[in-house]
Amino acid sequence: MIRAHAVALASGTDRAANAAAARDAVLRAADAGAALVVLPEYASAFEPRGVGPELAEPLDGHFVATLCDVAARTGTTVVAGTVEPGAEPSRARNTVVAVGPGGVLGAYRKVHLYDAFGQRESERLEPGDPAAAPLVVDVGGVRLGVLTCYDLRFPESARRLVDAGATALAVPAAWAAGEHKADHWATLLRARAIESTAYVLGATQRGWGVTGNPAVVDPVGVVLAGAPGTDGSEGPEVAAGDLDATVVAAVRERNPSLENRRYRVEPRSTS
Repeated sequence: MIRAHAVALASGTDRAANAAAARDAVLRAADAGAALVVLPEYASAFEPRGVGPELAEPLDGHFVATLCDVAARTGTTVVAGTVEPGAEPSRARNTVVAVGPGGVLGAYRKVHLYDAFGQRESERLEPGDPAAAPLVVDVGGVRLGVLTCYDLRFPESARRLVDAGATALAVPAAWAAGEHKADHWATLLRARAIESTAYVLGATQRGWGVTGNPAVVDPVGVVLAGAPGTDGSEGPEVAAGDLDATVVAAVRERNPSLENRRYRVEPRSTS
């Protein structure tokens, strides 16, 4: 069993300040006994009007180095949203990085860009490769799969991680505000947990233009901490819960829906 914290942050365009805030959040979580800390999408830098290459830095830059340092100091695993330079100077990559006490464990580049509800993330960002290997890391016997924000609306993203062995899902997000959006966030976190028979941890940006509270949901869809805030109101900045691999195994034995399914998930080319 491990203790996990899903954290809400209010990141801005000051990358040094954001790195310090991320470090402090991990230190507080570690002091409270957390082995896993999930920080929001765009934890390294955020502009609610649109994130682009001006906020990007490589994975060997200051933000990830700060995460690696605090993970090594505390013995924690940290998942956080970053912004990488793109292949073209006019574009960036929306990337989630996982780090542990030994350094970087892996990175996931967001596949589903947020071209919805009047926004066009693809005008500033490059999508990740849908055929790239899923990012699943071990944290104290819990197999943690990584997706981000808009991916939550695509059940196949979660299912692909479960097929790769995930028993918990980390969802860093900067969930855009709007009518019913806080309700969508809370509902979709529970839906992905129920259909995946897995824990789900949602971490959120705070401030103008975004909504949703951090949450920890168990494999039968019970909210252990955080959320729902379906009226858009903000709750505590941390949702903390225990993740137990034996609980997942018991739920999957009683409800073998993953074994009973008759369809598989395959990446679709974006070309």
